[in-house]
Amino acid sequence: MNHPLPLRQRFRKALVILAFLSFPVTMNFLSPYVIIDGAANAIVNGSLVMFGLMFLASLFLGRAWCGWVCPGGGMQEIVEPVNNKPIQTRKVDWIKWLIWIPWISLIVFLAVQSGGYRTVDLLYHTQGGISVAGSPDRPILFAYFIYYIVIGLFVGLAVAAGRRAACHTVCWMAPFMMIGRWIRNRFGWPALRLKSDADACADCKKCTSNCPMSLDVNAMVQAGEMENSECILCGTCVDNCAKHAIRYSFSSGK
Repeated sequence: MNHPLPLRQRFRKALVILAFLSFPVTMNFLSPYVIIDGAANAIVNGSLVMFGLMFLASLFLGRAWCGWVCPGGGMQEIVEPVNNKPIQTRKVDWIKWLIWIPWISLIVFLAVQSGGYRTVDLLYHTQGGISVAGSPDRPILFAYFIYYIVIGLFVGLAVAAGRRAACHTVCWMAPFMMIGRWIRNRFGWPALRLKSDADACADCKKCTSNCPMSLDVNAMVQAGEMENSECILCGTCVDNCAKHAIRYSFSSGK
């Protein structure tokens, strides 16, 4: 018999599912293409601002965006019952960097080539802020085509490979936050983290078996090192630990 989700996890899952349902509106504000097109045309657009905000937020909140409000995360958690297999993270985590580094290099190159950003249009490639409504230069059918391509990519990977597979492999948003988190850790200022108490741990390994990012959380607890670049601070381990061996903390250092 399945046990009901802890209250905080029900709230979190509701948020990521609502984020997915809002994706027809928000898609172009999270688009890897719109930011390229904006750079080529010297336009500060919604996606550039959003990725910048993700980076800034990660300096204090780590990858909480991924765990709590990412539409891509919502897509994958909806289909998690289809394939709940953990991902072999070390084998695939490098893939997103292989995508991100050339992509961000292209953005920088195009921005420099165009003479730098000169205009601001936060609703660029949307119709009144609605992404799938199309725009004067992008018909609505094209917008929906891109919409379903993105959904197919994220959902298809999760169904084929397992838990949040797209987060480990193709997500272009995660590296912004991972870099911000790395900077935060170097300076050690107060930020949202997980803390553990190995002495309280019953070694039941529920934290590991429930982790949506397929992390060996139990090993992290035993080592007293909860920092992991793939952790999305969803709190699943916190809320499923009967011994309260893991907790949230807004603090500096380990």
